[in-house]
Amino acid sequence: MYEKRNLIIFLSQFDLTSVRIQKVVEFLQENPTIKEFKKTKFPKDILPEEQATEIKSHADELAVENYVKSLLDRGIKITTIADQDFPSKLKMLDDCPAILYYMGDLSLTEESSIAIVGTRKPTSYGRMTTEKFARSLAQAGIVIVSGLAYGVDSIAHRACLEAGGKTIAVLGGGFDYIYPAQHLSLAKEIAQKGLLISEFRPKRQATTYTFPLRNRIIAGLSDGVLISEAGFKSGTIHTKEYALEYGKNLYAIPGNIDSENSQLTNDIIKSGQGQCVITPDDIICDYKGQISFNFDEKSEKNISKSAFEGLSNDEKTIVEVLQNGMTSLDELSQKVKISAKNINTCLTTLEIRGIIKRLPAGMICLA
Repeated sequence: MYEKRNLIIFLSQFDLTSVRIQKVVEFLQENPTIKEFKKTKFPKDILPEEQATEIKSHADELAVENYVKSLLDRGIKITTIADQDFPSKLKMLDDCPAILYYMGDLSLTEESSIAIVGTRKPTSYGRMTTEKFARSLAQAGIVIVSGLAYGVDSIAHRACLEAGGKTIAVLGGGFDYIYPAQHLSLAKEIAQKGLLISEFRPKRQATTYTFPLRNRIIAGLSDGVLISEAGFKSGTIHTKEYALEYGKNLYAIPGNIDSENSQLTNDIIKSGQGQCVITPDDIICDYKGQISFNFDEKSEKNISKSAFEGLSNDEKTIVEVLQNGMTSLDELSQKVKISAKNINTCLTTLEIRGIIKRLPAGMICLA
């Protein structure tokens, strides 16, 4: 397994597609090593002779180890399809990447997630809805995935971070060429608090060819894809197609029927390709039971005795129940055995006094 991993890392340095890398590995069958690669003659459809000769001239186990070490010294880690920590969501794809370079917490790829993508030039409406959905979904414990691009992508990343959530940014090029360069500081923050990831070697620059490849990883890593605002000419259409191909939940926020920026989202809704969503709860309900909601640590602590002063008996009962942790409105109603009318009145009073707070998907906890 170690030698197979080294072979994949070695081949990735020559900008071979993931499909070609995997064909080479599969052709070597039970002995996928750099040594075996060097002495093997490959069919043209797997690796053209001229290209194979050039790559073989650089074949060196020690060079690969030094390459990996040089990346680790910069904080860049590698995972390949031969590794156990490779994202399981991507392994199921027919066009799975052979290798991933990353900085940050790779385990985020195994958590419930949603991609938020869209136009690079959002309207004020698109900006507002993207921020609203990204913030609420992040607060609900859903990892936000996007592509670090201008517009919707960067808005979603920033709103998620501001809400204290976790986000994954999938790059369209290598780590040495963060694109756009203006988002370098955002990329660094994501690497520290979330996950920055790419299938391209660090020195690979982003091109019109690499962005669609990036979009397949965005869709592949996500349990669902939300398009907040996008027109027919937007590259977002690639992510939409990948989401449908991979069987992911597709969501779209409706927009102005006269706006070019809403053409794609409105068409998704009209054609029935995806679900029309008006509020974050429309999405969160699909994730209920799969996610752990985030809330203040104070919610797990006993509140001070002074907080009980002036509360009715019903309100005190609600607070006592919530001291055991957050709960849904339905569960709370069953535990306190208070009429629906009275419980809503109590919750409103407690919320105004800053004792409780309501979370997405109907969850309630102490503030």
